[in-house]
Formats: sequence, C-alpha cells, structure tokens
Amino acid sequence: MIKNREKVFSRERDIILDSIADGVFSVDNEWRITSFNRAAEKITGVPREAAIGQRCKDVLKAEICDRGCILKKTKQTGEPVVNRNVYIVNAEGRRFPISISTALLRDEKDRIIGAVETFRDLSLEEQLRKKIEKRYSFEDIVSRNHRMHELFSILPDMANSASTVLIEGESGTGKELIARAIHNLSLRRNKPFVAVNCGALPDNLLESELFGYTAGAFTDARKDKPGRFKLAEKGTLFLDEIGDVSPAMQVRLLRVLQEKTYEPLGAVESIRHDVRIIAATNKKLWNLVKEGKFREDLYYRINVARLELPPLRERMEDVPLLVDHFVEHFNALQNKEISGVTDEALACLMAYTYPGNIRELENIIERAFIVCKSGLIDRIHLPEPVCGVSGAAEISAWEAMSFRDMEAIFLTNVLRRNSWNKSRTARELGIHKSTLFRKMKALGIRQTIKDQNRS
Repeated sequence: MIKNREKVFSRERDIILDSIADGVFSVDNEWRITSFNRAAEKITGVPREAAIGQRCKDVLKAEICDRGCILKKTKQTGEPVVNRNVYIVNAEGRRFPISISTALLRDEKDRIIGAVETFRDLSLEEQLRKKIEKRYSFEDIVSRNHRMHELFSILPDMANSASTVLIEGESGTGKELIARAIHNLSLRRNKPFVAVNCGALPDNLLESELFGYTAGAFTDARKDKPGRFKLAEKGTLFLDEIGDVSPAMQVRLLRVLQEKTYEPLGAVESIRHDVRIIAATNKKLWNLVKEGKFREDLYYRINVARLELPPLRERMEDVPLLVDHFVEHFNALQNKEISGVTDEALACLMAYTYPGNIRELENIIERAFIVCKSGLIDRIHLPEPVCGVSGAAEISAWEAMSFRDMEAIFLTNVLRRNSWNKSRTARELGIHKSTLFRKMKALGIRQTIKDQNRS
C-alpha cells in the first residue's frame, strides 16, 4: 500500500515537473541526479533515463562545475542563488548560455537531503541581444550617440571616394577603428591596411619606415627594405598622430601627396604609388597651422574630408553598450562567465569623465576581470579613480545626459540582469507589469524584449 502511494506521488511529481517550462533537476547529497524534468531533457539533449543517477556535472557540463559549483555553494551557505548566468554544453557539444537558480531540499525533520536547480535556455535572448546591439554598431564601432550615427551615415560615401581623409579626436576615441571602417567599406578592402604612428618615431626612423631604403643607403643597410607606402600599395595607409611630425617631414609628405611618388633612402629614382591616405591627430590641426607649427598647404592637402570624433564624456549613453561589448570580449578572451555589472558599478562608470576615453574604459573592464572571478562586476572591482570621482565630475558626467537617457540606461540594466524577463523586472522595481510596458515604449526600448513566451 505504502509503495503504491509512493509510486503515485512520484508519478504526480513528474507530471508537475514536466509541466514547468524551465529545466528542473534535483540531486541527493552525493550530487547524483534524482529527478530530471522534460524541459531539462530538451535543453540538455540528455534523456531522463540517462540523467537519473549521474552526477550533475557529467550531465550539464557547465564551466563552473569544477571551479565554483553553485549547488555546492548553496549547500554550504544555505543561501539560494537566483538567476545566475552560466554556460553549459549539451549532448551535441554545443556551448550555450543558461540562467540558473538553486535551493536546498529538506525532509520533514529539516535535514538537508539534497538540492534542486532550475535553469532556462538563454540562447534566444542572447541572439536578440546581439541583434539589438547590431543596430547600434558599425563595423567594430559600438554607439547609440546621434553624432556617431551621423558619422556612420557618411562613412560609406567617404569610403567610395579616393580623397584623403583627416580624422580628429582625443586619444582613445577610436580614430583607427574609423580608418579601418573606411578601408573595409572601400574598393580597396581586399588590399592591405597599414598603420603608422608618426608621433612615436624620430624623423630619420619615420622616413625609412614610410619610404623604405636600398642596400647600402647607410652602414647597417645590407639589403633593400620596403617602406609602409610599398606595403600599402593599392590599399590604405593610416598616418596616426600626423600633427606630431616635424616641419622637414611635412615637406616630404606634401611632395608625396602632390606628386604621388616617393623615394626610398639611397634610391636615385622615384617610385609611383597608388595608396589611399587617411590621417589622424589628437590635436586641433588648424590651431597648429595658425601657430605656424603645421604647414598650411599640407593641411589643405590632407583635409579634403574631415571627421571629428566626440570624446566619451560627450556620448555617455554609449557607456552601457561599450561595457557589454567589452564584457563579452573579455569573457571570450579569458574564458570567464562575467554576467555584466551591478547598478552601483554602472553608476560609478556613468559618473566618470574618462580622460583616456574608450581605451580607458576598456582598460577599466579588463582590470575588473582580474579581480572579479564570476557573477557581476561590482564597484569594489573598479579602480579608485572611477569610484572616487569628485562631486563636480559626477554632476558634469550626468548633466551631459538627459533624464530620459539615464532612466533608459537604468531600466535596460535591470532588464538585462533579469534575463529580459518583464515579470521579474517589474517585481524588482516594485511596479506593475503594465507600467513597465509603458516605460519601455516611452523610452524606446520595447524592441529589446520580443520573446513574449518568456515574460
């Protein structure tokens, strides 16, 4: 009689578990799976019969199983884990993201008899997120800033032209990325893109680097060496920090641009070139012309088409997008599973003014990956200058944005933390679900949630 009741109970339990859309499995104190619902079968590709009795790490094959098992942490601390994003490998060997939650199992005497884990396939959410981010990206450049999008709109026409381009912007704003985008969109895309930092070399080295030299041109010149102009033939030559070159080198560059020829050191004949020139500087080149530090004729020769990149402090709405971009980049590079940043960390990142621009933000996230092992990057993982900014700097950074932008950034971060689940997001914010819908529509982020089945 008792055995019959146990069978009925077991059957009813399986029916209930199989009706749940999320994957659910339980383990005993030896970490062996005792139940495995239909959704768990579908997500992992492992049949229930094959999973029961196996150790959970052999079925889920999550990257955290060996170096930080969440179920084990729950058993040790007694604290449940909610919506932790990790990656698992299914029966076909495909690696994909899931969101997991854990809790303890106790008997009628409150003794721990195992643990239970629920998990949800986030593949669709990740695909949607990447699709959404693609709307705000151009080549490898990520932005939702209107000035950057105006720049994106003219890059294809600029790429189809053969004219020289001048890119101005502070250090770290992505001038080389823009130059590469122009090259990749042009008819020269299948030819070389060659970059030279003109400010890093003295005149004699820069000259040989650009134009090359022949054997015997100087004591150690035992054989011919092609210069960057030769290497970039039929392609694009990117002259970075052109504002730092000397007056003598400016004369040589002017002649090369005007006559489309150059002479390697030690050569007696000029060589014609077919190279598209893109120049960049972190200085205001016209100011250098007025100060007599840069030749006016060379300025007009390279300033046929001019682009000015705004510093990061003037496009703060891009910080969350860039943070996501760098988190994904370093996760892949370092084989980690950082889910994102907390609201407190994002507030610090939004309040900082970034004198080093995007390059500095990338370095900040890279440093955070060193001290943050898994989960979310918090403010304690950020360097002191970021969280120790002055009140004036904080006000300046936030005032550069509208309240609407700040609210959209905050709401998007909460949605992301809740795996784009609207019900959970509304509960966390303490608002009704319909209020959340209205806010998302008003802030223009309703497109980020299209999986109605998961809300």
